[in-house]
Amino acid sequence: MTARTADARAALPPALAAALEGYEQALREERDLSEHTVRGYVTDAVRLLDHLARRGGTTVGELDLAALRSWLAQGRARGAGRATTARRAAAARSFTAWLRRSGATSEDVGLRLVSPKAHRTLPDVLAPDQARAVVESTAGADDPVGLRDAVVLELLYASGIRVSELVGLDVDDVDRGRRLLRVLGKGRKERSVPYGAPAEQALDAWLVRGRPALATPGSGPALLLGLRGRRLDAREARRTVHAAVAAVPGAPDVGPHGLRHSAATHVLEGGADLRSVQELLGHASLATTQIYTHVTVERLRAVHAQAHPRA
Repeated sequence: MTARTADARAALPPALAAALEGYEQALREERDLSEHTVRGYVTDAVRLLDHLARRGGTTVGELDLAALRSWLAQGRARGAGRATTARRAAAARSFTAWLRRSGATSEDVGLRLVSPKAHRTLPDVLAPDQARAVVESTAGADDPVGLRDAVVLELLYASGIRVSELVGLDVDDVDRGRRLLRVLGKGRKERSVPYGAPAEQALDAWLVRGRPALATPGSGPALLLGLRGRRLDAREARRTVHAAVAAVPGAPDVGPHGLRHSAATHVLEGGADLRSVQELLGHASLATTQIYTHVTVERLRAVHAQAHPRA
């Protein structure tokens, strides 16, 4: 939450502030959302309530469809795109639905709020040779940090897991006999994800020569550790990926999610079916996974345009 948003929250009228606190508590306790997701919902709710307060509202009972629409319109006037507007509308509907469930309001005014559908842009992905260069960028490293970074890169690309899932792994979550990771994904849903021989070699080197050098009594069961022996922070894992990608000539600037996109694309291009990729990525809906078919189709069109004599 930015300083500006924090100031807006602190300035809310008491009744609006109390409603916001109740909503935040419900997000944490009832929906079991990640800290990042909770922060996003709360930030949008703060901005909505700040807008209501500036319109003279002091209670959530004064939040009506006109206020919701004017809040979204204000954002669009300030340059918010379709995707941002759609996200804000979804956050507003989440908040008004909770107000109704909690009894704070007699109706859910967000039910009638419509928003533009966000354009689904194709994600940047690495070419197979670029992905290979990224994961092999730490080859030959023998210091603890280099061995750890090799595991970060190998596992992200080999398994397609999210960076939050990676840093959340414990040593016991790795089934080395079957080369499987036990991953706790969104909504605390557990799934098993395979990884290959190169990732196994990186894991072996890390567990034998890397992790023991960084481990402290406070490390606990965390698989990946930072310099102080604590569980590796997702931000450090992102920096590792960006640095490795930046060293590959011509590679698009992608982070851990870009490696996830690349893994899914390459698996599909290798002949995997969409359902298998859905399970690999931990998507609740097949529709989410289908964006990767668009990526492969775009690549097919590019190859056709370059190679076909009558393209």
